[in-house]
Amino acid sequence: MSGNGQDHDGHGRSLGSVLSGVAVAVGCVLFLGGFVWGAVQYKPYTVPTQSMSPTVKAGDRVLAQRISGGDVRRGDVVVFNDPKWANVPMLKRVVGIGGDHVACCGTDGRLTINGKPLDEPYLHGAKASGTPFDAKVPAGQVFLLGDDRLVSLDSRVHLDDAANGSVPLSTVTARVDAIAWPMDGMLARPTGFADLPGGISSPGPVKLILGAIVAGAVLIVAGAAHGPVAGLARRRRTRTTAPAGR
Repeated sequence: MSGNGQDHDGHGRSLGSVLSGVAVAVGCVLFLGGFVWGAVQYKPYTVPTQSMSPTVKAGDRVLAQRISGGDVRRGDVVVFNDPKWANVPMLKRVVGIGGDHVACCGTDGRLTINGKPLDEPYLHGAKASGTPFDAKVPAGQVFLLGDDRLVSLDSRVHLDDAANGSVPLSTVTARVDAIAWPMDGMLARPTGFADLPGGISSPGPVKLILGAIVAGAVLIVAGAAHGPVAGLARRRRTRTTAPAGR
């Protein structure tokens, strides 16, 4: 025990100072590590058109997790670049994978996958498609539609090509996980595809990454504040215990 009542380690540093240093060090690791992790996992993408409205709108800034073709599931909103389309990054929803029979519209006006009517609550408007279509998706390909089917230029426009409007899995570079601006949060996975083989994809680690960054910032601030707070407390004790002048 020191003369002023503070606990010290063997080198004369108070326990509070040691703990504050540890907090700052751990906070730096979490804060910087979170940014590095996010840069490795995600890339930002600005949505250029209204074709995916109302899920994402023109001008929205999204976070797209880098994935390979084998990670793609029905219902995913993906970023892809197919030279046969426009040879620029585009954003669409995967509704069919290799082997699927995708058609529209059934007697109730819904999209069907292998004869199963699909609930699509994300659609802009009531129609699953303004024009009927019927396509078989080749192996290693995906069939892509926009959520605003009245304005989207998607697989329906390319039905006459050899792949029946689908694009190779190799053209898919990322899956949209969250809307960063405006801050609308995580993109929901559509449950309508959950009962189909392969199910739906799981959310990426964006929440964990954000949590690491926030926790790191809190630890850094808390640790850095220890010195000034402790100094103020010592000065107050000194004034309180100082002998009164004669």
